[in-house]
Amino acid sequence: MVPQTFSTQPLPVFEQLDGWRRWHRPTFEVRSSSPSSGGFLATNSNWNLEGLTVSRVCSPATSVSRPKSAIRCNSVDHRVISLSGLSASDVEVHDRSLAVPARVPVVLSLGEEIRVSHHEYDDRIQLFLSRDRFDGIGHILAAVKAASLPTAQGDFLADYMRLLERNLPTLAVADADRLPGAVEAMIAACLAPSADRVTTARHQIELTLMERVRKTVRENLFSPSLGPKRLCRDAAMSRSQLYRVLVSEGGVAHYIRRQRLSKSFAILCDASNAYPIARIAEMLCFADPSSFSRAFRQEFGLPPREVRAASLAGQTIAPSKATGVSSFSDSLHGF
Repeated sequence: MVPQTFSTQPLPVFEQLDGWRRWHRPTFEVRSSSPSSGGFLATNSNWNLEGLTVSRVCSPATSVSRPKSAIRCNSVDHRVISLSGLSASDVEVHDRSLAVPARVPVVLSLGEEIRVSHHEYDDRIQLFLSRDRFDGIGHILAAVKAASLPTAQGDFLADYMRLLERNLPTLAVADADRLPGAVEAMIAACLAPSADRVTTARHQIELTLMERVRKTVRENLFSPSLGPKRLCRDAAMSRSQLYRVLVSEGGVAHYIRRQRLSKSFAILCDASNAYPIARIAEMLCFADPSSFSRAFRQEFGLPPREVRAASLAGQTIAPSKATGVSSFSDSLHGF
């Protein structure tokens, strides 16, 4: 899918802040803590679907408000789930205020006066949910509006929002119609979990859990302690969840080994990397060079030394493609 994108980068430096303000009018009023003469580099990309807009905003520190005048000029009353990736923010709704740390989602309503102040440069994701399309979970969203979410539920929703935004650029147009239903099911399962809601969102939940596993494995490939216990702790899941998520990968140990082998392939393809093959095997926690070479050949069909030789000769060898769990598009089936 191709987003609608606005950037202030093409504008003259002294016009960038005003251009950013015009882009948000009349829905929002925007203020910056920096003078406009210093420039205001910001970008907003929006993926618009039926009743759902996924928005990514990269901007310097700002105060974004929706006063009565904006509500009168633009009566849209969507609910919005906002996730600031880098900056803590202060949220004001009527006479209430809430300090929201970075990487914690917050639910708001555009039908009310709100002000959100981002303290620093931010890269945030927002889900704009029309009341008509998402009426079925309206009571769930209303119950947590402008409130601190339970940590586990907020963290899982944040992980899903990041996963969603990363996959939208490659989402086929044919799958777009199913996305709002999947998002609705996932929001309900995160914010008000029940057996039925978790069952409905099962594929989305498992894909999000898999993304947690991938992230944890990537960050700990060189650690000898990487295993089921470490994965369960760092990915915040139970052992049964972990094994269920990785069953299509052949199990936990097989998945970790494949990721380490993929990393070794990338290292050997880097002509500037002079590590001996034995050292690479040691770094990636293989018992010895021989077992590493056997596993490498089994995975890629050729020994490590041939990949290195091809790299030094300026040749390109593509690794075999990992199977992986279902794709994001596959997870939308049933919606």
